[in-house]
Amino acid sequence: MKNNLLLFCIILLVFTSCADKYKIYQRLYTFKTPDDIPHYNSLNYWAAHPWKWDPSDSIPAPLKNEILDSLADVFFIHPTTFTDKKDEHIANAQIDDAYINAKTDYSSILFQASVFNVSCRVFAPRYRQAHIQNFFSKDSVKSKAAFAIAYADIKSAFEYYLLHYNHDRPIIIAGHSQGALMAEKLLHDYFENKPLEKQLVAAYIIGWPVPKTYFKNLPMCSDSSQTGCICSWRTLRKNYVPSYLKNENGNAWVTNPLSWTMNEDFVSRKMNKGSVLTKFNKVYKRAADAQIQNGLLYTRRPKFPWSFLFFTKNYHVGDINLYYINMRENVKTRIASFMDHE
Repeated sequence: MKNNLLLFCIILLVFTSCADKYKIYQRLYTFKTPDDIPHYNSLNYWAAHPWKWDPSDSIPAPLKNEILDSLADVFFIHPTTFTDKKDEHIANAQIDDAYINAKTDYSSILFQASVFNVSCRVFAPRYRQAHIQNFFSKDSVKSKAAFAIAYADIKSAFEYYLLHYNHDRPIIIAGHSQGALMAEKLLHDYFENKPLEKQLVAAYIIGWPVPKTYFKNLPMCSDSSQTGCICSWRTLRKNYVPSYLKNENGNAWVTNPLSWTMNEDFVSRKMNKGSVLTKFNKVYKRAADAQIQNGLLYTRRPKFPWSFLFFTKNYHVGDINLYYINMRENVKTRIASFMDHE
């Protein structure tokens, strides 16, 4: 886990740079939890839920005329937003922290969970996420306990969802970063070789590796319409290999989000139907290409206004956003394929 420090530090830098933007939303999150335990019978404990309006319902302006459907559900687990250095001595976020909840909703839920709203009911639980420090702490006992608390909440939310909302509907499991780590565990514990496997449309485990030995029977997706399978990628600039990944030796499965295959063919940016970056209502077409190499997804420097000033080489924070429209359409394709085979 220590080796993922830089990935999460990128989130830290991006999210904290927008701190004032999130602070203005704090007033919307007034609920208090005396026992500091999420109670998923209340909508307060869902960052996204079909019974209320939330940022996952937002649609980029150029897509406003899309026909929405909801034949499937997505259970989306957001990434780490508990990142402030002053809190690094605290293992887990408080579930009723107004700033963290605002930050989560107007970053991940808006820019990531919304990718599913054309085709799915979106369920995204709040959870006592582990602080970013836990990914590189020398105190492994404390870190493991922090992630155990986070996963206990995810399990509780998922079980509540199954009991009260699912009603045998098709399910997509998705997560980014810490959320992808949790989603990976959820797939292992609730889907692989379990009755729920037959309801799995697909899983999107993004910004976190899927080791080749982790799943024994759940397959990776090998084309754009396969169902009951997993897609996963981590995005970097071409030829960049972070030091903490040099010893990974390609031991993770990777999906190309422009071709939806696992081969190493280069796919031109011409196949990229649109990226949603810092401006939610702006779609940038042909912004990024994609090519799998050595267990990672690579792209040349993305093309958008002023991108020549964009020196970042680790695109973790943009894993979903660089391929937003292609992913949005792929979700729809896989659901249609799943329904055709019902």
